[in-house]
Order: sequence, then structure tokens, then C-alpha cells
Amino acid sequence: MLRLTKTTLAIATIAFFNVSSAQANVSEALQNICTIVKADDKGELRKKMKRVESDFKLKLKDYYTGISCSGNSLIRTAMLSNAVETGTLMVKKMPKGDLSTPEQDGKTVIAWASENGLEASPIVTALKDRI
Repeated sequence: MLRLTKTTLAIATIAFFNVSSAQANVSEALQNICTIVKADDKGELRKKMKRVESDFKLKLKDYYTGISCSGNSLIRTAMLSNAVETGTLMVKKMPKGDLSTPEQDGKTVIAWASENGLEASPIVTALKDRI
């Protein structure tokens, strides 16, 4: 009985440390994603998304809302940086329902873009076509 308890405790401890280290590794893997989006480096963004998906089984929709680039989401950052290639890639990779969902400030990406004079952006056109 004591042996079973020790074994169970050891397994629980190992599982706890593996989960917490996985969270830190995801953060490290996504660390420079804002820089990649701003630089409009579609190839590097694609590599990063594939690496995160293969290493952590996460798709863009899983970590999109958790990333903020100077207070803006990734697609908003792409619009502000005129990063058309990375912006349209993210629009294509996100589920349609998530694209029309209000973000942290309560505004959808399209509403935010029109308020900020970015409705002529090719990213907005891609958003409208996708939704």
C-alpha cells in the first residue's frame, strides 16, 4: 500500500513539472512572433506556426487570443504594419467564426479597422471575403 502511494505521488509530481515546463516552452516558441508579423515574413511565420503545431499540438486559433503585440492582436498588428502577407496568412488559418468574434476591447477586427482608417487594407478585404 505504501509503495502504491509513493508511486502515485511520484507520477503526479513528474506530470506537474512536465505541464509547467510545457507552458514555458510554448511561450519561448512564440516569443518573437510579433516581430515576424511586423516584418511581414510569411515564410518564417509559417515555420513558427508549423513548429508550434508539431511540438505542442496547438493551432493558431489556440494561442491567437493569448498574444498581444503592443496591445493589439496579431491581425491588427499586421494591419498597422502593412504586413499584407502575414496578415492574409493568419486570416486564412483562423476559423471563420473566430474572425468575426469581438476581441479583448469588444470590437471585431473589421470594426476596429474602419475606426482606425484601415478599411482599404488588403487584409480587411481578405477578412470580408473569408467571413
